[in-house]
Amino acid sequence: MFKLLPHPILSLTLWIIWLLLNNTVAAGHMLLGLILAIVIPLLTARFWPEKVRILAPLTLLKYIAIVLWDIVIANLMIAKLIVGRNDKLKPAFFRIELDIQTPIGISILANTISLTPGTVSCDLSADRRYLLVHSLHTENASDDIKQIKQRYETPLIKVFTSC
Repeated sequence: MFKLLPHPILSLTLWIIWLLLNNTVAAGHMLLGLILAIVIPLLTARFWPEKVRILAPLTLLKYIAIVLWDIVIANLMIAKLIVGRNDKLKPAFFRIELDIQTPIGISILANTISLTPGTVSCDLSADRRYLLVHSLHTENASDDIKQIKQRYETPLIKVFTSC
C-alpha cells in the first residue's frame, strides 16, 4: 500500500483540491481526481527528501482557519490602502529569524506569507535561518515579525517534524 501511496497526505490534498477546483463531486471527477492523486505523488516521490508527518492535526485545522481569516482581513486592509492615497503606504523589507527547521514547514510558512495580501516572502538564506519578507505597508517591522512568528510559525512548528 505504501508503494501505491508514497505520500498519502499529498494524495488526499490533491484529490480534495481537484474536487474543489471543479466544484463537483460527480463520479467522473472523483475518479479522475483519484487517479491524479495517486499518479502525481508516484511521479514526484523521489523529489521529496523526507516523509511528511502531521503531529497535531487539530492545530493544523486551527492554523488553516487563522490563515483564511487573515487573508480576508488583509484583502480588506490592502483594498483600503490602495484606494486611498499612495503617499500613506510604507513599504518595507524585513528579515525573520526562523525557529522552524523542517523544509516543509519553511515552505508552508513562506507560502502563507505570500498568500496573505500585502506581504510576499522574497528569499530564504542559504543556511535556512532567515526569511526575507516584503510588506506593502508596515508601521513597525518588529511587530509584523512578532505577529508572523506567533500566528504562523509557532503552529507550524507544532504540526510538522522530520521523520
